[in-house]
This record gives sequence, C-alpha cells and structure tokens, in this order.
Amino acid sequence: MQSAPAGRVPAPSEVETLLRGALADAGTAWSLGSFGAIAEFMRDDDEPVRALPDTRMGLATARGAIALTPGPDLRPVAYETGFSGGYNHAVALCLPEGTCAMAQRIVVTELGSDREAAREEDREAVLFDLGLGLRAVDACVRTADPEAIACLRAGTGKPLFAMDNPIGPRLVAMSPHRVFCARIGRIEVYAPIPGPGEMSPEGPHTHVLPKLLRAGRTHAATTPIPQGFVPCAGMHPPHPYKDMMGRRIAFDPARHAAFQILLERWGDPDLLAIKRGETEVLPATISPKHAQSARRVAELQARFLRGEAVEPVAGDEDGDEQA
Repeated sequence: MQSAPAGRVPAPSEVETLLRGALADAGTAWSLGSFGAIAEFMRDDDEPVRALPDTRMGLATARGAIALTPGPDLRPVAYETGFSGGYNHAVALCLPEGTCAMAQRIVVTELGSDREAAREEDREAVLFDLGLGLRAVDACVRTADPEAIACLRAGTGKPLFAMDNPIGPRLVAMSPHRVFCARIGRIEVYAPIPGPGEMSPEGPHTHVLPKLLRAGRTHAATTPIPQGFVPCAGMHPPHPYKDMMGRRIAFDPARHAAFQILLERWGDPDLLAIKRGETEVLPATISPKHAQSARRVAELQARFLRGEAVEPVAGDEDGDEQA
C-alpha cells in the first residue's frame, strides 16, 4: 500500500524556490532514475561550476551536470525511512502516473545528436538509449568518439544485456557520458565508469543493477510515495550523520532541524502524526511498513539528539540504497 497524497497542492513558484535553493547548496546531492538504474549528481563546495546555456534550472561541473525543467504537476515529497541502526531522508520529485512516462524502449536505440545536452560542446555527440524499459526514465549514453559510436551502433536493436550485444564487454573501457532523462529534466555524468570491483567515484556517478531492474519497480517498497504519483528524481539534503558517500560523521543537530522543516512542508501529514505519536489508529492509506519506519526514525532521532552512540548494523541498509 502506498501513502495517500499529502498536504496541499504546491504553487509552481514554491516548487521553483525549493529547487533553486537546493541547487545553490553544494551540500545537497541529486538523483534521477528508477529502481535499479539511477544517476547521481553531487559537487564539492569549492568545485568550479558553469551556468547552463539556456533557460533550464541547473549547473554543470567538469564531472557532471543537472538540468531541470519543472512543470506545474511536479510534486515534491519529503520522507524519512528507518532501518536498524540508522535512517535515510530525501525529497522525492514526483509526477502523476499519467504524465511521467518516457519512451520505455527495450532495445538499444540511436537517438541522434544530443541537442539538449547541458553543455554546448556536447550537443553534436550522439545519444543512445540503453533500452532498459524504465517507465519514467530514459537511461542513455552519449559519445563523440568514432570507435565508441561504431560499437554502440553495432548493438542497436538488441537488449543491452543480450549475450551477442557487443556493448556490454566494452562499456567500461569506452566510458561514454551517461545521460539519464525524465520529464522533469536530466542528470549527466562525465566521470569514467568504474571497473569491476572498483568503488563508485566521489562525485557524479551512475548505477545500473540488472537484479533490481528485473523487479520492475519505480521505487523501493520502503519509500512512501503518494498514490497516483511516480518518483522521477530526488533531492538529498545534507544528512545529520552521513556524508554524501554514506560515511558516518558526528551527528549534526542543525542538519536534522533543517530537514524537519522540509518534512513539515513537503511530507505526508499522516506519517508525521504517527512519527510524533499523535495517533493510535493507523489511517487506511498508510501501510504498516511505512508506519513502523516512521516510529523507528523517531526513536533513532531521539537517541541521536540525546547524544547516544547509535551503531550501524552491517548488511541492514534501507531499500532506497541501490549501491
């Protein structure tokens, strides 16, 4: 069961203010994708940034870019998900089920020059949809290298993971730009693709995990997305006890307080009431799993705020984590 739509319908200007404020904060990371395939954008506080050469909201660095085109039906949903020894938080950027759909191609497909690239110098490079069949996101790669283009063209018309597709064995070596697109915008990743056994880089990167893709989900079951909506992207404000790479830091009460303000405005009021212990009766629109998660988050946050040591539990991460 999913949560019912929460709170009043936001004005487009209010959503724009939220997004622009987050884009200006180097401590906020971004994601765009679906369950099993996701692109992430983040930057260092002192990293040089470039404005986009058009009217889209966003910015580019030497490692990646984000470009947003929010429409009037974009719905931010702030949430927290608890698990043993910790919790996650984010603001999902959702669209109605009826307007979120992308191409949903199931074979590698050449799309031509990427005229919507975040940087002008990339707009003559060739874009290829990887054919992952995702509902709300087109996962693509882009390159101007003739050899890489030839390899990608040789794999068109076939599923990416087919045994006879030549792309898979050469994808890491080619390391084309990854370009994940949704109705609300795109994230581009320029950093090389890590090889087998290598850690994800500390910066923009992507994950494509076939095992999770086979589930056919748009998001993790632990994520309380309102009924009738699909998450296309996410804002990840600074976390009270984790850095951008998920490493533990000293608990920061100011970061905690900042997200509680977002949760108050953009979260589900029924889940907030459960978290605060203000209701004994579970609303019909709230799943027991999401209610339990809200109570667990409240308990964990109370312990952190009291200054208690909360140890992580190995192997027990929330389903939102795809890496």
